[in-house]
Amino acid sequence: MKQVKLGQSGLEVTNVCLGTMTWGSQNSQQDADAQIEYALSEGINFIDTAEMYAVPPSPETYGKTETMIGNWLSKNSHRRSEFILASKIAGNGLPWIRNGEDITGEAIIKSVDDSLKRLQTDYIDLYQLHWPNRTSPHFSKHHVGMVKFSDVDAAEHSNQMLEILQALDSCIKAGKIRHFGLSDDTTWGINEYLRLSEKHALPRAASIQNEFSLLHTKDWPYLVENCVHEEVAYLPWSPLGGGVLSGKYIDGARPAGSRWSKVQRNGLFRDSEMANSAVKRYAEVARKNDLTPSQLALAWCAQVDGVTSTIIGATSTAQLKEDIDAFDITLSDDLLNDINILLQQYPMPF
Repeated sequence: MKQVKLGQSGLEVTNVCLGTMTWGSQNSQQDADAQIEYALSEGINFIDTAEMYAVPPSPETYGKTETMIGNWLSKNSHRRSEFILASKIAGNGLPWIRNGEDITGEAIIKSVDDSLKRLQTDYIDLYQLHWPNRTSPHFSKHHVGMVKFSDVDAAEHSNQMLEILQALDSCIKAGKIRHFGLSDDTTWGINEYLRLSEKHALPRAASIQNEFSLLHTKDWPYLVENCVHEEVAYLPWSPLGGGVLSGKYIDGARPAGSRWSKVQRNGLFRDSEMANSAVKRYAEVARKNDLTPSQLALAWCAQVDGVTSTIIGATSTAQLKEDIDAFDITLSDDLLNDINILLQQYPMPF
């Protein structure tokens, strides 16, 4: 398994990260244990979770995924050093988490302690802000006019960021977290955190995880270029477009127990006629090259310049094996050309 640098953190992670958001909803403790064991046996040393998980988020599933990881760690505490553990503090908007309020310094302190308790560990390697306090162009809000940047009070948000950095600094000094990262943020968000970190001698953002896939390339090239030159690790989440790039939802199919068979917090915003057409075409290209649609999508994501580690998730060990195997695949120039043609035809399909 390929090892890559996580920004300027000094940590080295595998170019595959095990995502866990279905644990506690679609997956049981037994499933979670099996996935952790399999991922570690394959050489993966990077596991990502969040206080909000499992998904779809709800008061009933809040914290369940961290608890499952903690249950495994309680039985395998001697193996804690085998992997880099990442978690996240939820942003605003969920009434059952801090009454839906913004991320503050006080919220950081409490949420870190709560996550450590659920995870049954002394430290979190990478603690991330799940989404910023301001509305950002993520979760299908990336089309022109859906977000008004001119309405944002930049100075106010900068002050909030400084307070957050100061709280993160106190957690790092206390040994509770080692590094921090961003999620679902923008180029301005990254650079404002970097500016404040340098100005006030506070911790530096090590990474950012944003949605990125064959169906969602909005971060290319500008945000990705920024990450490369600022040495901020870029971590794509949902490289299978919420599972749609596997082909299992083509023409309205809803396999029993699948994510799209459940009610989603933001709705099925990836379920568009154009996305359906694009997935059909990608599936044809995959089959022509003796690949599964999932492997095509994941292998493509891994080879994009600037991608550090791709976050994958699965609801079965068989799916996990299929996904991990994709990172041993080298796409030929001809195949990449076929993919590029489709990317031009379907640049923003949802």
